[in-house]
Amino acid sequence: MNRRLLTVLLIAFAIAGACTWVVYRLVGNRIVASKPVPTSRVVAASSDLKIGALIAASDLTSQSITGAPPKGTFTDPKDVIGRGVVSQIYQGEAIMDNRLAPKGSGGGMAAKIPDGMRACAVKVDEVVGVSGFATPGMRVDVLVSGNPPGQQNSTQGELTSTVLQNIEVLSAGTDIQQDSEGKPKQVQVVNLLVTPEQAQKLSLAASLKIQLVLRNPLDTKISQVANTATASLFANGAPVSSGTGVRRPRKPAPEIYSVVITNGITTTVEKFPGGQR
Repeated sequence: MNRRLLTVLLIAFAIAGACTWVVYRLVGNRIVASKPVPTSRVVAASSDLKIGALIAASDLTSQSITGAPPKGTFTDPKDVIGRGVVSQIYQGEAIMDNRLAPKGSGGGMAAKIPDGMRACAVKVDEVVGVSGFATPGMRVDVLVSGNPPGQQNSTQGELTSTVLQNIEVLSAGTDIQQDSEGKPKQVQVVNLLVTPEQAQKLSLAASLKIQLVLRNPLDTKISQVANTATASLFANGAPVSSGTGVRRPRKPAPEIYSVVITNGITTTVEKFPGGQR
């Protein structure tokens, strides 16, 4: 065989091999890139689930997500059915374990109460209830107004005291009660999340007038607030005495006018109070 022809064939085989390797790499990368990404199916809400609701099978659906299921989600609907909702879940949202009450605790407001805490109902006036600020999750201070025991005839009048601070509102709504004539009436009721000791204070305050004061949820500082008496509202800045009521401000002393009388070598000074002649 001609040496020149053999050289040409070897070069051709080398070029063909290089082209084959390039094509193999391109096709291989494309095949790897086109491999399907693993997905998972998790339990989701088929409709909006409100706080306190017990989840039924009709409330659930499933949705596909990319990769492994996130921590706290469910893949089996049986793990969700019958549990209470403690934080509102919206349609299509994956159900998380921290949004549900523990198994066996049921639904309703009781499922939202943490261990060691209590829900205490407080009746408030329509201004507080209808204004809408006493909504779940808000933070309030509790003020009571009335006459302390043994001081019904005090000249200071009623006292207002801040008995609780930075209290979470658990729920708000209306309750149907009967008046003195037996007729039904609506009463604004706010449930507060308190400790057992705070619940006792609210129970004692039930016979007094209760006022809720809204505060910034980020403001958790407990302030030292002195009691306020009715008499202090009419003191015009003057101090209030605990025994005699309002201490009246003293009248200013009248001005004194001096008149110098000279008679010959005799000089006398006469003093006259202002306003007199």
